[in-house]
Amino acid sequence: MAENPMTPKEIKEKGLLVIYTGEGKGKSTAAFGMVYRALGWGHKVSVIQFMKGKWKTGDRKFAEKLMETHPAFHWSTMGEGFTWESEDLNIDKAAAQAAWAKAKGLIQSGELFLLVLDEITYAINFQFIDLADVVETIKNRPTNLSMVLTGRKVPAELVEIADLVTEMKKIKHPFDQGIPAKPGVDF
Repeated sequence: MAENPMTPKEIKEKGLLVIYTGEGKGKSTAAFGMVYRALGWGHKVSVIQFMKGKWKTGDRKFAEKLMETHPAFHWSTMGEGFTWESEDLNIDKAAAQAAWAKAKGLIQSGELFLLVLDEITYAINFQFIDLADVVETIKNRPTNLSMVLTGRKVPAELVEIADLVTEMKKIKHPFDQGIPAKPGVDF
């Protein structure tokens, strides 16, 4: 094991970059679990969703209620929905760029303990936002800010700077049996 040049205090206070990726279900679910843990400890947390704009999910419905009583928590659903349902990708691109601008502002503010960028990899892979800018911004974030990125096909440049990468692998899925997504289970 390589020797860590950080002091024990720096190690304890270091924010982590966590990535949940892969073809399987559970990426956003895992990220939101971290949100509730951080809130449980009284930390300031924000979530930005890059793609699920048209879906009214259980996560989002609960988050809207939670924001009423937890001023340290903020949730922004900024996407226009899934790109394969889009009528105009320029609108999706503008929404992704607005979401990234908001994320950058939150990162640079130094006020957060945890920031979740849900489905950001889609915005990167569709070239709606610049990968180099994302990598540089994350590398230069406040040292105590932990971040969670979700989405399929995570770029290697993000894997390289991450502290934890978990790939969700599909073994079996109800969709393959013709069973549609269920409210309260899948969204």
